[in-house]
Amino acid sequence: MVAILLGACQRTNLAQDISKENEPGFVGSGTKGLHGYIWYNAPRPPAGFGAGVGFYSAVWPLIDKPLANFQIGLPSTWISPDNSDNKDTPLCPVGTYARDNWDERGPTYGSVFQTVEGGLGYWAGNRFRYGPPKFSMNATSSCYDFEIASPGWSFFYSKTALPDDKMGIAQLSNRVLVPPDGLTFQGDPKGLFMGYTWMALPFTDAREGPPPTGDQSWTLFLNAFNFKGPLAYYIPETWSKISKNYEFDYGRGLDARSGVTGGGAMEINTVPHFEGKDAEGVTWVKIPRLQFPVDEQGRTILVQDVVYYSKQALYDPFKAWRDGGKACTGAFDETGSMKPELNTGEVRYDQGGIELSGIDNILKTAIFSSNVFGLQWEDSPLSPKGQFPQYFKEQGNVRIAVSASEVPDETQIKSKEFALAGNAEPYTSPDTGAWTNPGPALGPFKVSLVDGSEVTYYWYRFVDQPSFQQFDWSDEEKAKLQSFVEKIHASWSIDRDYMPPPAIGELVTLDPALILTPPPGFETGYVPIVTGQEK
Repeated sequence: MVAILLGACQRTNLAQDISKENEPGFVGSGTKGLHGYIWYNAPRPPAGFGAGVGFYSAVWPLIDKPLANFQIGLPSTWISPDNSDNKDTPLCPVGTYARDNWDERGPTYGSVFQTVEGGLGYWAGNRFRYGPPKFSMNATSSCYDFEIASPGWSFFYSKTALPDDKMGIAQLSNRVLVPPDGLTFQGDPKGLFMGYTWMALPFTDAREGPPPTGDQSWTLFLNAFNFKGPLAYYIPETWSKISKNYEFDYGRGLDARSGVTGGGAMEINTVPHFEGKDAEGVTWVKIPRLQFPVDEQGRTILVQDVVYYSKQALYDPFKAWRDGGKACTGAFDETGSMKPELNTGEVRYDQGGIELSGIDNILKTAIFSSNVFGLQWEDSPLSPKGQFPQYFKEQGNVRIAVSASEVPDETQIKSKEFALAGNAEPYTSPDTGAWTNPGPALGPFKVSLVDGSEVTYYWYRFVDQPSFQQFDWSDEEKAKLQSFVEKIHASWSIDRDYMPPPAIGELVTLDPALILTPPPGFETGYVPIVTGQEK
């Protein structure tokens, strides 16, 4: 009888809630306030130009306060291995997440096999918010079974470091920390630019296996005001592991194949919203204010200087240096580069699947002169230039953009404030396994970042860092790699260009607390490895 009465009570309350939803003054909320891709396309790299891709992306505070349940990636791209010769065989083995859950990606599952992703943005999993965006690497090497975003952690999914055999990034720079919550920026960067390039480089020789492993280490180069050069790379075995029990994938990963990209996008994923009804029962919606930098021509420059690279740009001179030849400066050889022609088109925005209309009267994607991608803003009574429309009215099967003054007071959505993001549990690493055997050479040290978090790190000899300990490499192989990295540390400074400088604008400044000077005696051959981040 108690259960029956309780069920009846719950049904009564539910009916009351549904009734309230249709009344003026009831304000509902959710996280599907805006979805879409602000995109550009580029042709696939021509034969021979799949050894690298780079560009400059704008950095700015998209929101004026750190919000909960908010995820928008600023313009970035995706790199996948070129398996265009495979027309019908699954690259993802049975048992992987993509193969078992994403039938629509078949028959080859090439788009979800392996990718290098990441970039600038706001992610729902960020634990320490501070206003501006952050930068994070990210990749999936095994059909989205897991993701690898820093030398120790996944892409914000867990406070705990990845298992030893899932790590895949080698910290290369001895001058910059890589916190698991992403790289932070100094000040209020309103439309400054950060350049980044992924280059396939041969730090190690190919291995016969099984499984066979190629020699391509996809290496991230950054170009910021206070740091220029390589930051880290994905270890080749990261990509070849998936073929251990699936021979069809031999030689098909990013360790061995050319990289393919075809454009980029600003991915609008999770945006909170309020909605209420007026006296006529019409639904009105409010989303957070999204702000963009605008120049004197009414433009927002999002991406510029997209470049594809061949092995001539850096791979070849890098390998020659590694094998005892002339020292390589690290600067990209422009004779091994090409700039693809960009194009764009209409963006489809929606709220929980309901199409949004009228946004094109306020802003449109555009390709400007010099192959620059961005937004062109129009004069509009609905929203000032640089501000995405914040209010929408349901009209038939769509929702149209409206001004704040049009929203009836009885909806009560205008006065509603979106919840701010709190701080989550700290990132932690174990005191066993690869983190302690052979372990660090010096530490711990601590620094405080502009997001209010405190980062703990240790100095490890390069080949002793945790991500390498899963591999059964010979002492000779380790010594050869260690010696070569010492040469890189001694020769490649952080104050000269590797990427060509941007055609437009100025460079953003990384949080100065991220920039380190190695202790005496640790100037070459040692790298700072983050072991925790907390607030």
